[in-house]
Amino acid sequence: MLRTPVSQRRLDILEWLKDPAAHFPPQRHASAVEDGVTAAAVAAKLGVSRSAAETHLGLLAAVGVLRTRKIRLRTYYRRDEVRIAEVARMFEKGW
Repeated sequence: MLRTPVSQRRLDILEWLKDPAAHFPPQRHASAVEDGVTAAAVAAKLGVSRSAAETHLGLLAAVGVLRTRKIRLRTYYRRDEVRIAEVARMFEKGW
């Protein structure tokens, strides 16, 4: 996890996903709050390609701070609040 460089874009994504309904438009086949948002939605918000957004989302999912869910052919991303709290506690303890 610590090898993943901190990026303002990844921090922005995590912040937006705290309240996805406020930051992303409604989705056709899923609830942004319950299911998460697609890479395409994140890409549009960041102003980057879907591939670039998928890279950021993939790194966040790999370190465990995002959960993924497949619905139809799309992958949806949402925060894993339990894991985020665990990571925050590790850093608060000086790890």
